[in-house]
Amino acid sequence: MSIVLDGSKLTVEQLVRIARFNEKVELHPQALERIKTCRAMLEDKIKAHEIMYGVNTGIGEFSEVVLNDEQVMQFQRYLIYNHAAGIGDPAPIEYVRAAIAGRINVQAHGNSGCRPEITLTLVDMLNKGVTPVVCQKGSVGACGDLAPMAQMALLLMGEGEAWYQGERLPGRIAMERAGIPIPDLQARDGLATINGSNLLTAMSALHLYDMNRWLKQAEIAASMSLEALLANLKPYDVRLHELRGFPGAIRSAKAIMKCINGSDLATGKMKTKVQDAYSMRSTPQVIGAAHDAIAYAKKQVEIELNGVGDNPIFLPEYKLTLTGANFQGSPVALPMEMAGTAVTMVSVLSERRLNRLTNPALSVGLPAFLTKGAGMFSGLMLSQYTADMLIVEQRILSAPATIQSIPAAADQEDFVSMGMNTAIKNGQILDNAYGILGIEFIAAAQALDFRDFQPGNGVTKAKEVIRRHVAHLDEDRPLYPDHNKMKEVVKSGEILEEVEKAVGSLEE
Repeated sequence: MSIVLDGSKLTVEQLVRIARFNEKVELHPQALERIKTCRAMLEDKIKAHEIMYGVNTGIGEFSEVVLNDEQVMQFQRYLIYNHAAGIGDPAPIEYVRAAIAGRINVQAHGNSGCRPEITLTLVDMLNKGVTPVVCQKGSVGACGDLAPMAQMALLLMGEGEAWYQGERLPGRIAMERAGIPIPDLQARDGLATINGSNLLTAMSALHLYDMNRWLKQAEIAASMSLEALLANLKPYDVRLHELRGFPGAIRSAKAIMKCINGSDLATGKMKTKVQDAYSMRSTPQVIGAAHDAIAYAKKQVEIELNGVGDNPIFLPEYKLTLTGANFQGSPVALPMEMAGTAVTMVSVLSERRLNRLTNPALSVGLPAFLTKGAGMFSGLMLSQYTADMLIVEQRILSAPATIQSIPAAADQEDFVSMGMNTAIKNGQILDNAYGILGIEFIAAAQALDFRDFQPGNGVTKAKEVIRRHVAHLDEDRPLYPDHNKMKEVVKSGEILEEVEKAVGSLEE
């Protein structure tokens, strides 16, 4: 069944289905009527020669330049040419598809002033699999993601490039093969397509979906390590966290105990320390704080997905044109800085548990570096080096982009969000996080092989999945294939899906 875009109900999960799993979309009939009504008002204002930014004026520093009637008809083409000024490798197809869906949802409000043909063409592009080739870099996250969105808009003129059925083609050929008429651009159409922070918001939405799944796997990995380290389980009693009141910590404690339930460790018959190190007993508080940060970021991103991010904005009921800065990326970029930092923080926690698993002074009787042949063999010693390198890179990437504004356009655009930098570095932080967690999974499974007790139901299932891909390290072997394989397993969510089948949702 298609996802109906009406400007108000788009969720992160729906955007993932559209972008990643190619679910069809529809424009709500009432949204189409709103777009038509707004366009009719705009055309009346153009005929009356009312001065409107980006319609019959230049943009940025040229906003005081008024265009004549002939220039109004040509201006949108040159606007798109000029703004298609990105650089670098193409953005992943799922990012661009998500940005198109977000832009349709903006236009569905009926406040953008474009012709309905523009919005309906974007719908066709999603449904028929025509995805513009968009350079990843070039947006400063204010006035919208102008450079990448302009490459998208080139297709509306039959120009640019697009992916279609696995091929990179000239835009006009891709549109023709898909049977999509080219609407071309008239007054306002180009700016109404590009003037919002849609790509950085789309990337952020997909990252949040993946971050949530990654955090749940961090809880599974923690559960495995806690069992292997013979943890005292009192710190994971949900009543402890309910007394403090943070919802993320409550959720995390429940998830960890779901994985450990059924373990011999939970019987209380095994000897444990009175108190474990912070990297163990603080796990629900730390992962919980990350849950809360990501929940806040998701709330902000969904507001943006369903808001009118554009400039100018047209209010047909008042016959009014308002100029402002609803393209500004800061409301999304700032919470996404926190989300990226949260993933880095939890990665650091993962590495500290890895250290305890491999350090014989801290591992409660496990062999040094999880090898029986210490000296002749080094076991997982070098796995920690790799995790440490990835974390240092995450720390560098966690420096905020949102305070890095550089004025542009002759100081007309003198504060920008740099939210695209935030989105790009969050993707890199998350990519490293898959590897770090994969290494903890390898070490935790290896450690459990040396323990002689029954682990929890969720932990047992997770170890079973790991052993499908990575064998026990009996003698030293090159570790990079294991690292890369487990990174891909974490990214795929296979462990999470299998564990949730065994113990139920880790979000409840």
